[in-house]
Order: sequence, then C-alpha cells, then structure tokens
Amino acid sequence: MTGILFICHGNICRSPMAEFVMKKIVSDSGLSSEIFVSSAATSTEELGNDIHTGTRRKLIQMKIPFSPRAARQVTKKDYSEYDFLIVMDGNNIRNLRRIIGDDKDNKVYKLLDFTERKGQDIADPWYTGNFDDTYEDVVEGCKGLFNFLKILPSK
Repeated sequence: MTGILFICHGNICRSPMAEFVMKKIVSDSGLSSEIFVSSAATSTEELGNDIHTGTRRKLIQMKIPFSPRAARQVTKKDYSEYDFLIVMDGNNIRNLRRIIGDDKDNKVYKLLDFTERKGQDIADPWYTGNFDDTYEDVVEGCKGLFNFLKILPSK
C-alpha cells in the first residue's frame, strides 16, 4: 500500500482539503485498497480542531465527501510510515524538517511539484480567505500526484 500524508501549517484548511480531494480521486479510481491518504500539521496551534468552515463549505459545494476529524501534528514516525509527505508551501517544508530531520529518502514534495507549476506554493486560505483558489490548486496538485502514482511500479 502507498501512503500519502498531506501537510500544512494547522491541518484545518489545505491539508485536509487535499486529503479529502485525493481520497475521492482514489476511490473513484477503485484504488482505495492500494493508496492510503491522511493529513497532519507542522504546528500545534489547531490540534484537535475539525476542518475550517471555509474548507467544509468548499468541499460541500464541490460534492467531495469528508468526515469529522481532529487536527494532529506530524511526527518523526510518520516519515517511516508514509511514502510521500506532501506539503503546501516552503514554510511547511522548513517546519517539517525540524520535526523529521533530513529527507534522506526523498519523500517530501510540494503538492504543486506534480504539476507544471513545480516548486510553487499553495496559498493558505486562513490568511487569504480565498478557498476557491486554494481548492483549484489542490485539485490540480492531487490530479498530478495521482497521475504520477499511476506510473510508479507496483510495490
């Protein structure tokens, strides 16, 4: 099974949005038994909180299924348990490396690295208030990641 952990600052906006978008893509493709998807935060600021109301509204609007969840912080152990640790921006990478140390197995990527916009950040709607643009970026990145996974040899 391939494990994907989406990571953002607080685990209430971008990373859970990516988690549920990717779960839908994986489910629609009949690969739920082969790809495990979750999300986490680099900070402790939102621990235990459910997804942001803006993320919830956008997921409902786009008919993306989601479930109640509690924000959690990424751990050093997550590095060994997941195949891909997918962050939303450069700050997430810096903060993630403080937790996991070096990315010796090249598991850490930005979500947009799987698109033509490699290296670009996904804006945090906590600050911008623009959940529409964030959603579009997340969908683009998740589709790119899924296409990348389809070309990998089976484990």
